[in-house]
Amino acid sequence: MKKGNKIVAFFMCMLTVALTVACGKDNSADDSAFSISIEEAESVGSTSEAAPEEGESYEIPEGTYLSEITGEPISEDIKDQRPIAVMVDNEKKALPHFGTAEADVVYEMMNSTKNDRITRLMCIVKDWGKIEQLGSIRSTRPTNILLAAEWDAVLCHDGGPPVHINAYLKNPWAQHFSGTFSRVKNGKPKEFTEYVCSGDMESNFSSMKKDPAYSTTYTEYRNEGSHFNFAPYGKEVDLTKVYDKTYPVTEIGLPFWHNTSTLKYNAETKKYEYYEYGLRHEDAEDGEPLSFKNVFIQKCDFNQLDDNGYLIYNCIDSGKPGWYITNGVGKPITWVKDEATHLTRFYDDKGEEIQINTGKTYITLVPSDTWDSLTMK
Repeated sequence: MKKGNKIVAFFMCMLTVALTVACGKDNSADDSAFSISIEEAESVGSTSEAAPEEGESYEIPEGTYLSEITGEPISEDIKDQRPIAVMVDNEKKALPHFGTAEADVVYEMMNSTKNDRITRLMCIVKDWGKIEQLGSIRSTRPTNILLAAEWDAVLCHDGGPPVHINAYLKNPWAQHFSGTFSRVKNGKPKEFTEYVCSGDMESNFSSMKKDPAYSTTYTEYRNEGSHFNFAPYGKEVDLTKVYDKTYPVTEIGLPFWHNTSTLKYNAETKKYEYYEYGLRHEDAEDGEPLSFKNVFIQKCDFNQLDDNGYLIYNCIDSGKPGWYITNGVGKPITWVKDEATHLTRFYDDKGEEIQINTGKTYITLVPSDTWDSLTMK
């Protein structure tokens, strides 16, 4: 059992995992059941052997190592390079996005309780030296600071509400660059013109006046090993062969009404493609769809901080419900994060850390008060 499994075992004993329709929308709602509407959900699978599907054995190409973020081969030259976490505006006026399809992990979270719970993206990028244009960039919120810390990532943003973020940014693990990126003339208002462009990250690191300056390589706050519990390279996890009960999931409707955020399964690529505002999200650089091998959905309480709708998710918590979804199949899980710099871990109903497929990952925190509006089919 991996580190952290014993921590969650107690919570797992108390947690009864069930699929129900919630009776109300209260942040203090009982977390002992999943409040979710599942369309056409039928139990599949009949075994519980926790092992990946057998497949062809692959050798890791020379000069590469298996990424701690995706589990896939990348250059050994950047093995110790820390990632960046880029705040990306998700308002319709900010579209089309540039470079988001190249991110290793994408978070989507409610940015404000106003404007029909508009969302913002946070893109985790390991190989930031290859960025040509990423964004547009916008401000950060406290939750993003807490989540970026578990990656030992430098947060890239353009400000934020000082009264809410400054205390978090004073922590030694909260390293960030703000408002120090390129401006691109695109005919839009100024707030939609800032991007991480080629050379920006190198310039930010080299021109720092802090002592000591930020390191481009991992720091003392790094979590050793892989960020997720990946299947062996070259093999696939088939959830229907691992667990007694799983559920077919080909479309996920998230309760972010402004963006109409939706994930649709592409059976040919075996990935979930992201849609918003009624259209498939395609990168402005090359038309590549924003797609993911893995999807994590976390039920999470939040506290509204002021009348502007600014908020903080209670992302440091234990034994909360969620879903892991891959290859057209979903599995109820629980999640645990016990400190800002510690990893968020995902567990099955036996208290074992769930094994996931290698590839890119989408993570969303769904507010507890709208958890029953999350739909799958």
